[in-house]
Amino acid sequence: MALAQPFDGLLSAARTGAAWAWEELYRELSPGVLGYLRARGAHEPEDVLGEVFLQVVRDLPRFSGDERELRSWVFTIAHHRLLDDVRRRRRRPVEPSGAEVGADMAGPSAGEQALEALATQRVRQVLARLAGDQQAVLLLRILGDLTVEEVARILGKRVGAVKALQRRGLAAARKELEWEGVAL
Repeated sequence: MALAQPFDGLLSAARTGAAWAWEELYRELSPGVLGYLRARGAHEPEDVLGEVFLQVVRDLPRFSGDERELRSWVFTIAHHRLLDDVRRRRRRPVEPSGAEVGADMAGPSAGEQALEALATQRVRQVLARLAGDQQAVLLLRILGDLTVEEVARILGKRVGAVKALQRRGLAAARKELEWEGVAL
């Protein structure tokens, strides 16, 4: 993490409830976590992100470790909240009512949404074609900036299995892009 404050001081301040410390932690960690949740198909990724940080707030007094361990710990929480979200949706599927359609009119403009969609559409298509574990490994390694060992711990897999999933996932993505004539 590229923190503006020394990590130990930031962690101590966050534990005492200092708003500036929480803002810095959130600013540093939330983009990657949100990207992971979106790419893994969270139904409401911003809501799951909120659940992740609520748990971080609750459990931070019991956390011990350095910056890398904090990042890994937060992504572990995100992975577990994502699994909870998937299980919850399977038990109680939600169908939008007429009132929910167009309820968020204060969001980004249609043009902004179209540009964002074009910027991420191809990456999402390639990721969607990967097996679920390959996708999770690549996203945690890239968006989470986590080591193979950290990813193995989060997913409950052996280090060798994570390496194999990463290798196969990258090979599959490369093959698909090369098939389309994209030079890598």
